[in-house]
Amino acid sequence: MALTDDADRVAAARGRLRARPGPVGSGDAAPPEAGLRPIGLGGRRDGLLRIPEARDGAPPPLVVMLHGAGGAAASALRLIDDAAPGALILAPESRGPTWDVIMGAYGPDVAFLDAALREVFGRHRVDPRRVALAGFSDGASYALSLALANGDLFTHVLAFSPGFYAPPEAPTVGRPSVFVSHGVADEVLPIGPCSRRLVPRLRAAGCAVRYREFPGGHSVPAEIAAEAVATLAEG
Repeated sequence: MALTDDADRVAAARGRLRARPGPVGSGDAAPPEAGLRPIGLGGRRDGLLRIPEARDGAPPPLVVMLHGAGGAAASALRLIDDAAPGALILAPESRGPTWDVIMGAYGPDVAFLDAALREVFGRHRVDPRRVALAGFSDGASYALSLALANGDLFTHVLAFSPGFYAPPEAPTVGRPSVFVSHGVADEVLPIGPCSRRLVPRLRAAGCAVRYREFPGGHSVPAEIAAEAVATLAEG
């Protein structure tokens, strides 16, 4: 997918997203049909959007869920699906085997995510007070890195077993609420050099972090996913 203009290229290289939710009353006049559908932008590497059942007429929260290295949208969606029955869930796929900054620099994945968000915001009502960037493993590292440069969009970050934090060139904007979890027996991204170093660094940078360790490996237990999603209701 080509970037649309020079401003998009500059923003993507700096890790900045330009898409924003519309007014609460915008979007479809009638609630869209619930279900799972492709994003429809990316060809072989695209992603999924899960639309919840319409509830009380209020706009739903949005959770953007990022897969781990070598993963795909379906695997990412399964980790969070049951924990967020009332949310729109956007699960984009990276352009390469993992997210761009992990391969060297911000750019194509930021641009694709921006395009996917514009598509969602143009078609669906979203509560701008509850927009979360979430991820597992490499996706968690990417979520932390990208969300803190886009705190004027993302209100929450949900990082399941992250490995690192690579802030973009763009300055930190806003102060999203941060949730981090990690298994004490994780052999893929061991907890010691990862979250136990990362969380103090985030707190020192002024982030409000809720941190949960659990007795398991490189995974997202159902109760951890539920606790993370519940933070969206806390503001």
